[in-house]
Amino acid sequence: MKQAQPVKISRRLFMGAGLSAGATLLTRRPLFAEVEGIVPTMVNAAAKAKITVHPVRRNISVLEGSGGNIAVLTGADGKLLVEAGFAVSRPAISNALASINADAIKHLINTHWHADHTDGNAWLHAAGAEITAHENTRKRLAVATRVEGWNWTFPAAPAGALPVKVFATDYEVRRNNTRITMKYYGPAHTDSDVWVHFTDADVVHLGDTWWNGVYPFIDYSTGGSIDGQIRAAEANLATFTDKIIFIPGHGPVGGRSEVVEFRDMLVATREKVAALKKQGRSLNETIAAKPTSAYDAKWGQLLVTPALFTGLVYAGV
Repeated sequence: MKQAQPVKISRRLFMGAGLSAGATLLTRRPLFAEVEGIVPTMVNAAAKAKITVHPVRRNISVLEGSGGNIAVLTGADGKLLVEAGFAVSRPAISNALASINADAIKHLINTHWHADHTDGNAWLHAAGAEITAHENTRKRLAVATRVEGWNWTFPAAPAGALPVKVFATDYEVRRNNTRITMKYYGPAHTDSDVWVHFTDADVVHLGDTWWNGVYPFIDYSTGGSIDGQIRAAEANLATFTDKIIFIPGHGPVGGRSEVVEFRDMLVATREKVAALKKQGRSLNETIAAKPTSAYDAKWGQLLVTPALFTGLVYAGV
């Protein structure tokens, strides 16, 4: 596979065909992202979003509504969260956590560095959480980091928002009578992605290596690529059994068949876009050919529009 190159996606690629967004976080049409910018759109939506609690298995629940899905493990060792959401959602997240039980917040794991998964780090740390993540998550959060695909530079995070426990490849802890393993994918959606596997419960949080039912954003600015996203999907399918519950970075909790569908969509789109590019088609000509048309009705309903996703794939083939 060709090595992916950094990409700067034009803001107009966020424009879709007027498809409405139907998820809790991203509830407005792509037009609003064009006017306001993708990051303000996400933050504004998170500020107004209702946080819903979905019991998953045993003592694990998922909070949906503020950025990436937040997994919550409860027990005598205190609440352990995977992902922090946006800081503007603090009141709603706090209420959702309290609705589960009165356990104190003690631990937080980030699956990668993006703000929709880490922006709440500072307040959760202040509330008592020790933060764990891959070493590249700390590296990206510690300095101003540009995401060209979002046309946005994130400032360096405050000291309290930085992970204090970091690892390079694998890490394991035991909390609330549950073994929790973390593994680094290598460059995938970003260069900081890990899975978080609650092994005793057969539940795994895949972060943004899986987007259930929506096109993924791929961050070429910090090491991501379409080939890396495919490799991560293949790793998820090769590692975990049919019995496991998969928690995506975005979208509803699901099972193996949905992850297979996601992998197949990535592979098919890459093949079509690569063929068009090999023919000498420009980016605009490739977008006009609608290589994602077979998937748009299901996958193209959020801010990563068919045009944007096509552009992201084009940059990496």
